[in-house]
Amino acid sequence: MPTHTSFERGLLILSEVAEAGDTTVERVALKLGIPISTTYRYFHQLREHGFVQEDAGIYRPGRALLALSGRHLTQSHLAEVGTAVLRSVVDAVGETAVLIIRVGTQALCLRRAEPDKAFKFTFAVNELLPLTAGAGPRTMLAWAPSDVVRQVLDGDLPRFTDNTPSAEQIQLSLAQIRTSGWVVSRGELDPGAISVAVPVMLDGEAVCALNVAGPEGRCGSRAWLNSTLETMNEAAENLAASLGSLASHRTTREVRDDARNSA
Repeated sequence: MPTHTSFERGLLILSEVAEAGDTTVERVALKLGIPISTTYRYFHQLREHGFVQEDAGIYRPGRALLALSGRHLTQSHLAEVGTAVLRSVVDAVGETAVLIIRVGTQALCLRRAEPDKAFKFTFAVNELLPLTAGAGPRTMLAWAPSDVVRQVLDGDLPRFTDNTPSAEQIQLSLAQIRTSGWVVSRGELDPGAISVAVPVMLDGEAVCALNVAGPEGRCGSRAWLNSTLETMNEAAENLAASLGSLASHRTTREVRDDARNSA
């Protein structure tokens, strides 16, 4: 590996953290060919300045890195408009709708809207879920960086039901998910649940997934699936357009601020 300056090493480490989401000092040191003791010093400085945060030896992007990459702004916008988008989906399909994002090697329910029905499947807001079971989480895994996919599938995969897929089944499904643009799961997290999800794409990346879940008795037909996918795809396109407008506005504002600061 070529010799890098101290500044370049710091940038490479930041890039690894941003791409992996969750990582360790040892993993980064091995991949970049930097001594572990040196890598620890870099991580210490990055943590002091808010670029990474650490939890029991696991490092993930901090607020400063999220702000630089635009992810913090994107997630704030998703949290702000997500409930209204989900409510429109619930009004159309009559089942629980959730907005799923990826946080490192896990999925997180960012927002939720529910129908007025006695029996429904749902998730808690801010609930962490594995990326390996359920339509929404597997959608996010399909567009995750290859290092994240490998880390997830090489780990211990929890089994929730007899339908929870194995690592081999998940690996085989990822290319098909990216091709079709949607996922259906049947009883992978909860017995008797049908779950369907589509990605919200921005600049070639899945920034989140829209996920609808309901009981098989109401959601098991092909007609329901086709109708629900049509509704979700329209909602995903609208949300992507909203995020695109936000990114465009942010770029324009930054250019204007730069011009003002240089005057």
